[in-house]
Amino acid sequence: MFAPPREAKQMDKDRIAGAANQAKGAVKQAAGKVTGDTKLQAEGVADKAAGKAQSTVGGAKDAVRNATKK
Repeated sequence: MFAPPREAKQMDKDRIAGAANQAKGAVKQAAGKVTGDTKLQAEGVADKAAGKAQSTVGGAKDAVRNATKK
């Protein structure tokens, strides 16, 4: 089986952590809606926003890394 070079698989850790934070935020937000806990719901919204920002930073790092390798 053919495996692409390791460099092709590299993704910035911020993108991975950002995606995880977005997922965590979505779970908190949904749990807050179900239970009627507005504080938990607000925490979920905040986690999702932070995760999205972190993922964007990671994407920018990836773009810079890829541009400098060419």
